[in-house]
Amino acid sequence: TPAADSSDVLNLSAPSVLLMEASTGTILYEKNSHTFLRPASITKIMTTLLALENSDLNEVVIFSDDAINNTEGSGIYRDYGEQMTMEQCLYAVMLNSANECAYAVAEHVGGTVENFVDMMNAKAKELGCTNTHFANPHGLFDENHYTTAHDMALIAKAAYQNETFRIITGTARYTIPPTNKHDEPTDLQNHNEMIHAFKTRGQYLYEYCVGGKTGYTTAANSTLVTYAEKDDMTLICVIMNAQSPAQWTDSIALYNYYFENFSLYNVAQNETRLENGEMDMGMLNTNSSFVKIDPAGNIVLPKSAEFSEATPAVSYDDTSDDVLANIKYTFAGHDVGSADIISTGVKADTFSFDNVKSEEISTEAGTRTTTKHKFQINIWKVLLGILGVAALVVIAFLIWRFADNFYIIRHKYFSKSRPDKRYKTIKRNYRSKRRRRRRRK
Repeated sequence: TPAADSSDVLNLSAPSVLLMEASTGTILYEKNSHTFLRPASITKIMTTLLALENSDLNEVVIFSDDAINNTEGSGIYRDYGEQMTMEQCLYAVMLNSANECAYAVAEHVGGTVENFVDMMNAKAKELGCTNTHFANPHGLFDENHYTTAHDMALIAKAAYQNETFRIITGTARYTIPPTNKHDEPTDLQNHNEMIHAFKTRGQYLYEYCVGGKTGYTTAANSTLVTYAEKDDMTLICVIMNAQSPAQWTDSIALYNYYFENFSLYNVAQNETRLENGEMDMGMLNTNSSFVKIDPAGNIVLPKSAEFSEATPAVSYDDTSDDVLANIKYTFAGHDVGSADIISTGVKADTFSFDNVKSEEISTEAGTRTTTKHKFQINIWKVLLGILGVAALVVIAFLIWRFADNFYIIRHKYFSKSRPDKRYKTIKRNYRSKRRRRRRRK
């Protein structure tokens, strides 16, 4: 839904439009953004994103016969068996909208074009696209190849998060050196008139534009995805089914209006209701020292509005070990951004089982030493303790047994060391009798 009266102020002529803030995904303006339309060559944003995620820029791409024979329209006239690096191919895809290069990239990354197309549709679904189906990697007409301005904004947002994509899409000119089939270098020029004066002598150059992708077929009319940055805010504009030059004029009108009237606000820097206890955080209210607002969270508001006018709502639907909750903001009934509630990493003090360790912590105010208490149990020490107790029990048992049988042991000992006196007397009498018998004889 457009901002109040903005549709009248802007007087846009393109039939399908969407403007999104890149960091929050906030939709600032939309017009028939869920209508099924032909994307033409803005399809190549998805092709480039998948190639960057699934290949290395130094990999060598070999142009098959199919890459040459099955494509037409815009291209850079590659030959059968020609070899280029993935980086060179992607510059040709994004700047010159080279269809044969898009086909060769798809074969290289997917093994076959059919497999790559399956990857495209899987990625679209992963990004939340609900009305998109790709049939090829370049955007030439196919009955089963369609999308919407809304879905293209989701794809464009994901692509812009890739640093290499941002570099490629923002390049005005690029030169491919000689290849095994071409003795001369190939000069590429960005077809995005908002970045580079390609055909229109510069009347659509826009100083804040940092990238984008053009498209055109007779079935799709003119399509355009662009990115613009100003005052720390990045906007994504999608124009579809436009009659040229509406793709340029409508994009510039949208950028000018929303950069002039809207601003990006960092939630962590502006939200005070969490610290003051004015925001219902449930159980997190009692643990405020252990949580904080993620510094990456932003919202988009009209410059005439105060941050406090945005209505927060705490959600626990999408949490993890680090993300404890999420604050979603609305303004005038529209979603305007969100911020995660994350753990500060502060641990409650506990007592150490065996020792206390101190460590230095660097802060903005300097370096300080803090004592870190941990309850630590050393399993080997526990086992040694158990063995020690068991040994004491055995020793005590042996002592008790010895004491209990002391007199028996003593009697046996002395009985063996001193023979029985009765035995000595009998032996002595026996000897006396023998002596007396000898005397009689």
